[in-house]
Amino acid sequence: MSHIAATPLRCVLRHFETAWLFTRSDFKTTIFPVMIFAIVVSPRHNLLSISRAFCWLWFQLFHFNVSNQSYSADEDVLNKPWRPVPSGRISVKDCRSLRWGLMVFCLSSSYLFCLNVAMTSGVYTMFLVMHDDFHLSSHFIFKNLCNAGGYATNELGSLLILGSPLDETSIKALSCSALVILLTIHAQDFADVNGDRRSGRRTLPIVAPEGSRIYMLCALPLFSFALASFWNLGPFSTVLFVSMGSWVGIRYFFFRDDQSSYRLYNIWLMGVHLLPTNVRFCALAW
Repeated sequence: MSHIAATPLRCVLRHFETAWLFTRSDFKTTIFPVMIFAIVVSPRHNLLSISRAFCWLWFQLFHFNVSNQSYSADEDVLNKPWRPVPSGRISVKDCRSLRWGLMVFCLSSSYLFCLNVAMTSGVYTMFLVMHDDFHLSSHFIFKNLCNAGGYATNELGSLLILGSPLDETSIKALSCSALVILLTIHAQDFADVNGDRRSGRRTLPIVAPEGSRIYMLCALPLFSFALASFWNLGPFSTVLFVSMGSWVGIRYFFFRDDQSSYRLYNIWLMGVHLLPTNVRFCALAW
């Protein structure tokens, strides 16, 4: 009897683990930065709303990853063999069926919050379809545009669920975040060059191997200084933030340890999303 009861439990736990593996990489790249952004930018906070925004965001990313990974199985064999498709936990056919089910679930569950959240989820789905089904991810310019649009809609949806009005600070923060993603998100592509080349993608590190590293070396300190000035950071906060961006750029150019550099880039990106606290709470005026 205990063996019979344990079998469905193991099956359920396996499904939970598969869902976790689909989204494991996104906690540091998207979920943490977006939730930090939403909490910092929104003037309203309560634990229930934050939990609801987190769940909504996770399902949006689950939807994206199931779709994206159903097309990237070949490159994932090289870049991320632990993912569900290359590791054999789910077939490409089942992955694509799950993707359409998740699209319906995400759109309908978003409508339960409000019409604006449902519209935001619909725009996110549009970017997802362009990224995967129209293969815009194959070219670095269109890939960055889709990433920036997807990031901005995730942030907007999370803000709306928290009940935040779209005031001047929110709009400025959304614009800054989208611009930073558009101009720097190819940081994620350096470590995936072998798999991307195998799948025929033309990411910036493939198109311009040295130029893309020089760009990171120069752009990250400049963007850091521009953002520190835009959000009126204090002198110590400015030095700290610019130093962080400079160190990440230096690592990409000189160290060539791209996995470690990308982790540091994500820490810098979280810092980018913390900067609006200086407007809301004057927390970075020192």
